[in-house]
Amino acid sequence: MEPILLGLGQDDFLAKGVQKFLRVLIWGAPGYVGFESLKKYLQCQGIMSASTIVLLIVSPINIAINIALIHYTSLGLLGSPIALSITYWLLFFGLIIFAYFSPAHKRNETWGGFQARAVFDLASCVDFFKLALPGILMVGTEWAAFEIVALAAGRLGPIPLAAQSVIMTTDQILNTIPFGIGVAASTRVGNAIGSRSASAAKHAAHASAFLSVVVGLAVMVVMIATKDVFGYIFSDDVNVVHLVSKVMPLVASFQVADGLAGSCGGVLRGQGRQHLGALFNIVAYYVLALPMGITLAFRTQLGLQGLWIGQVVALFIVGLGEYGVVWLGTDWDREIQKGIKRNYQEAKRRALLVG
Repeated sequence: MEPILLGLGQDDFLAKGVQKFLRVLIWGAPGYVGFESLKKYLQCQGIMSASTIVLLIVSPINIAINIALIHYTSLGLLGSPIALSITYWLLFFGLIIFAYFSPAHKRNETWGGFQARAVFDLASCVDFFKLALPGILMVGTEWAAFEIVALAAGRLGPIPLAAQSVIMTTDQILNTIPFGIGVAASTRVGNAIGSRSASAAKHAAHASAFLSVVVGLAVMVVMIATKDVFGYIFSDDVNVVHLVSKVMPLVASFQVADGLAGSCGGVLRGQGRQHLGALFNIVAYYVLALPMGITLAFRTQLGLQGLWIGQVVALFIVGLGEYGVVWLGTDWDREIQKGIKRNYQEAKRRALLVG
């Protein structure tokens, strides 16, 4: 990782520190993957509170371990990835315990034990990856685009990099709102399609989009109202706070679009049409937004503002485009038929495997 970061023009000290951090954090990756997979498995059954409860229990433990390892041992910064790795494994095992004792999970009777033949059945794996790979692209392309913006900000100097950290941290926290609406939309739409109710699926999709717009407007107003003082939450440097105040209106402006992208992205996942979300992200971010933002940042005097102008353009394209697909480009009765066909094929494969 260090050579890559150095090749991208990052500071030597930063590149070396990131490499050490990631080498330790990788030990927690399986726990994180397990937790996220089990969380989705439960959410698909309508068991939404399980992961929240486990997170509420483990989060204080995470804070305590971070403080103890960073400030009261010789590990210093490396105490943080160790604490995070421990936290990921605690989350995974905590959710296993919750699922084991959950009455709702027992009533659903969805767990049939470990079935190696079903797991490694070629046809099932192909169907799984047809959904998984576009899903990875759908989420990963957006995430990577924001990280590219962070790397570009590092080349603008220490003040833009510090302001970028403030803005990115804020945006990541705020993004949990539309992402949560998207998770609910995905579950509700998927369940409605599974129960063969086209009207319920359609209503859930539009309700999630409307809710995301309302919440996005509220967040936008708060961000604009507090833009001049918001930076002080993270930094005492007046220059950093001033730059944050200049960029914050841009971040505020795309909250509605980000809400639509989050909710409608969840609807597309519930329909099994992740490939459309991935296509919108690739075109919006990599064909239009990033080239535009980087050009504005380094070829004009806009700097960090230029980078975020590109992100504003991307999120409006993605948000409005995905809502257009959900609103105008969805035949809900056809989605029901596709769901019936998938269920029939999967049931047929399982019957052959058991037989």
